[in-house]
Amino acid sequence: MRKNGLVVLTLALGVFGIITTEMGVVGVLPRISEELGVAPSTAGWLVGVFALVVAATGPFMTLLASRVPRRTVLLTALAVFAVSNAVYALTDRFDVMFVFRIVPAVFHPVFFSVALTAAARLVPAQRATRAATTVFAGVTVGFAFGVPLTSYLAEHLSLAAAFWFGAGVNLLAFLGILALFPSMPSEERLSYGSQLRILRRPRLWLAVLAVVSVFAAMFSVYGYFAEYLEQVTHLSGSRVGVALMAFGVVMVAGNLLFGRLLERDPVRTVTAFPVLYAVVYAVVWAVGPWTVPMALGVLLWGAVHSGGLVVSQTWLARDARDAPEFGNSLFISFSNLGITLGSAVGGLVVSSLGAHRLPWAGAAFALVALAAVLLRRRLGPEAPARRPEPVTPAAGRAGTAVR
Repeated sequence: MRKNGLVVLTLALGVFGIITTEMGVVGVLPRISEELGVAPSTAGWLVGVFALVVAATGPFMTLLASRVPRRTVLLTALAVFAVSNAVYALTDRFDVMFVFRIVPAVFHPVFFSVALTAAARLVPAQRATRAATTVFAGVTVGFAFGVPLTSYLAEHLSLAAAFWFGAGVNLLAFLGILALFPSMPSEERLSYGSQLRILRRPRLWLAVLAVVSVFAAMFSVYGYFAEYLEQVTHLSGSRVGVALMAFGVVMVAGNLLFGRLLERDPVRTVTAFPVLYAVVYAVVWAVGPWTVPMALGVLLWGAVHSGGLVVSQTWLARDARDAPEFGNSLFISFSNLGITLGSAVGGLVVSSLGAHRLPWAGAAFALVALAAVLLRRRLGPEAPARRPEPVTPAAGRAGTAVR
């Protein structure tokens, strides 16, 4: 039992390493732009392309990996992330870095899916939710410490040192899985039809639109966090790193707050979230040029930003309760589509209108999310959950099943 607890913590470390790899570039985009000789909007695509690949390949890669032993899947994903970080540290060519943002993105949704499922299976049933929550905490800790630490290392040591840190974390998680993770066969797979059936629901597609819009609202501005603070607030690189750390720390508290609000009243919480985010962006725009007010604005921003993940996942899950795993793959894909869209729009705003206009782009996406939520509410409560259709042996051999 104690060993399984260590495995769960190792899975959380792996999630931390993957999030640090995915989002760590946010705090070092200005350094990448300078050292690799590309425009800030071009460098921003290192965030966008990662999310786009996750969005495009998530459900399919999860399906392909469903027959592979879980330990092998986890080790392969972590190895790819460690190698990719090493490439970032060694290369001085943007095209090489760009390609090695694509490669690990293919393995990102697979690792998350397997890690969350494995954590729940490693502990008694009554502790499954807590185990999955522990693994998922790696996301928040990645934002709280992985992203700002990457920025700090790039500013005070070198850009290469920042990426070697990411490689080291993923390698450490790899060694932990190699030493501790037990043999675990793939789970029973469900038929395509029982899961794809949820795609017929208009409610689901409105929830998907809300997810895309929420994440576009979040990352159209957060994706250029360093650019905004350097160009508008005129902070140095080291102070941007401190701001990223503060942003991440309050995310932890904000995540707990939104979790409790969702337990009390999920519908009102989801409805209020985009309104609150639009207000936060108005505050960020208003106080952006002043250091002290902006410092307070960063804390408010981080507390609200943290809610986007849990709020949007909860909203989509309401219409995918009879196919939860497929619903989670849709959430991963469409949330990353939102990140891609937001990053692209944010880059256009920075290059054509200036970084000081970024909050208005985020507020516009938040209002689109609000419209989608209100339209979804007009359609009434979520559809009742159905028991998923199991896979027959013949169907399984024919390859018509997903986990």
